Amino acid sequence: MKSLFDKTRVGSIRLKNRLVRAGTYENTGVSDLTGELYQYYQELAQGGVGIIITEFTDVLSGGVDGNSFTNQYKQITKMVHQYDTKIILQIGYCSFSYKDNWVVWGPSAVENVRTKVQPREMSRETIRCMQMAFADAAQQAKEIGFDGVEIQGAQGFLLNQFLSPYYNRRKDEYGGSIENRARMILDLCRVVRERVGSFFPIIMKINAVDSIVPGMTFQECKYVCGKLAEQGIDAIEITGDWQDISPRPPAYFKKFAAELAAEIPIPVILDGGERDYDVMLSILNTTAIEYFSLARPLIAEPDLVKRWENGDTRAAKCISCNACLNFDGVFFCILNN
Repeated sequence: MKSLFDKTRVGSIRLKNRLVRAGTYENTGVSDLTGELYQYYQELAQGGVGIIITEFTDVLSGGVDGNSFTNQYKQITKMVHQYDTKIILQIGYCSFSYKDNWVVWGPSAVENVRTKVQPREMSRETIRCMQMAFADAAQQAKEIGFDGVEIQGAQGFLLNQFLSPYYNRRKDEYGGSIENRARMILDLCRVVRERVGSFFPIIMKINAVDSIVPGMTFQECKYVCGKLAEQGIDAIEITGDWQDISPRPPAYFKKFAAELAAEIPIPVILDGGERDYDVMLSILNTTAIEYFSLARPLIAEPDLVKRWENGDTRAAKCISCNACLNFDGVFFCILNN
């Protein structure tokens, strides 16, 4: 029988368990990473999670670059490694909100249904520059000491918009069929892999389906993930637009992740509603899903994994998404522990 505390591998890295801290926006700003964020990651590492996926880092914001950031990130990675925990840098590009009056890029000039931001359509040259920016960020992550990168291709970010026929109205080789809409993400991952080499883990975070119509279908998602596996991506994290799921049962993307995991030869990480130890253990032993990604439960209880490992397998204290409020894209857990 498989255990949530099996020692496994994702690509070249060894993991002490199957539990992943999902990347989530922590509103740390861009000036200092060594204060509250350092303390929070230390609590997570001490708490026993196998992998920490960092908050989203924009590849065009300079968030990985520069001596001050490099030194601060090195402090964080060194500290996390002291607890036998791995740390993955999540990288992506946000195409649905304005920042500092920058131009916002998208596959097409289609207004975002939630934020009402209308991006500028990317040219082929801009697409190539964006791909290189991802490669630069991945290379910097490797040099700093991160154990891998997760490419944010889900939840309305730029790469998800290329996959979505609602946002991608292009008439060139990047639009139309799923083969064309997937071209951006596949070419980008190829460029990143060439830059970081064969042994630096790359994880892709991707929607199982889009909540918007017309959106990427699950059959199209499986096509993209199959191609990513052929290219040497090390794992797939399956997620979706959880805001549109009501009510929210445990493991609400399980059906999609299980079907995908049965068809591709690389590990699948299940995101969304993972807070019950017994539910995850059952999924692990009845499907091909290998890893579980948690966010809000670890905000409420950073030492949750240690508690489970020590035999107290009661569900996480963060038992409902209704306990978290969303102000301008920032999550605040208001549970009383």
